[in-house]
Amino acid sequence: MSPSLPLAGFRVISAEQYGAGPYGTMHLAQLGAEVIKIEPPRKDGKGGGDTARAVGPHFLSKGESLYFQAFNLNKKSLTLDLRTDEGQDIFRKLAATSHVVANNMRGDLPEKLGLTYDAVKDVNPALVCAHLSAYGRDNERSKWPGYDYLMQAEAGYCAVTGEPGSEPQRMGLSMVDFMTGTLFTIGLLAALTDAQRTGKGRDVDTDLLSAAVHQTSYPALWYMNEGDETQRTPRSAHPTATPSQMFKAADGWMFVMCQLPKFWDILTQRMGRDDLLSDARFASNADRLANREVLTQILDDEFTQKPMAHWQELLAGFVPVAPVYELADAMDSPWLKTIGMRDTVEHPDHKSIDVLASPIKLDGKRLPNRAAPLLGADSDAILDELGYDGDAIAKLRSGGVI
Repeated sequence: MSPSLPLAGFRVISAEQYGAGPYGTMHLAQLGAEVIKIEPPRKDGKGGGDTARAVGPHFLSKGESLYFQAFNLNKKSLTLDLRTDEGQDIFRKLAATSHVVANNMRGDLPEKLGLTYDAVKDVNPALVCAHLSAYGRDNERSKWPGYDYLMQAEAGYCAVTGEPGSEPQRMGLSMVDFMTGTLFTIGLLAALTDAQRTGKGRDVDTDLLSAAVHQTSYPALWYMNEGDETQRTPRSAHPTATPSQMFKAADGWMFVMCQLPKFWDILTQRMGRDDLLSDARFASNADRLANREVLTQILDDEFTQKPMAHWQELLAGFVPVAPVYELADAMDSPWLKTIGMRDTVEHPDHKSIDVLASPIKLDGKRLPNRAAPLLGADSDAILDELGYDGDAIAKLRSGGVI
């Protein structure tokens, strides 16, 4: 890893699995941290590893999951059974050489497995212990398992997603996982910065439900202070700004967003529909909101006369506009190549894998990527660094500790 990356020299050990936690620590690894992923060892040659390794439907030549690659670029893998005394000895030796202990386990497990600050401060008082759970570690739901879709349901997302009058809908992606993983790393990095100044670490907690609720943002404040409960809108329209929604072009859908009054003026001018500016029904945003159904029909009639490419060329850079792409079109867009958001990495079980680049740039350049590790790929090297010789490592492996 390049020494010029801002987190080079920091070691993060993470007992993590599946999505939210690994997504967060992957950003740390891309920023240069040495992220050591602790995974359960195979038992009798079966199973083992992060559960994400078994998530289909797409696998590399030797059974490595393509899904796993999405969350674990740039990391190392150490197989370790934290439920054994020998596993705890190894973990504590590793913690003594690290800056962060992270996990995204069920809320009641970090204390049982010695992953809290109280459990490790004796070996390294500057350690930051970061926890990501479903519902938190300090309440009666701490033992509950939980996933993204449940949080979308409970935090109100499903009720405000979709067309009015239709059944509740979740988002098409696991956005609560991604948001929580990102918040997880913000808290972790803040505590790490403080630990570097003071020499004293701490626990940092994030949970899926709290993150999901926090992202309800201004609709939450509208309700809590004014009793105004945001409802679904036709065509995913903005609740107050108009026109700001999906419209039909001749060959598909597009999203046009006149969030500011000036964009409505520019839209009508560039469309050659100055008559709409003088129409009293659309004189102000409040008028347009009151007459949104009529305005939608008028704009549909106009937009359906030409394909999306025409409107993109006419409006782009003047009025906020975007095509509503299928996922394939979105990934194959030439613009992703222009901005460098697609990358390719080598993998021992596959000649190359196409991956997404980091959305973060340093000095104008995307962060470097390497493939996610094979299960236990770095176990021997890490244990060797901790002082275990070949015979000791072989004994640990035969005993199922690693």
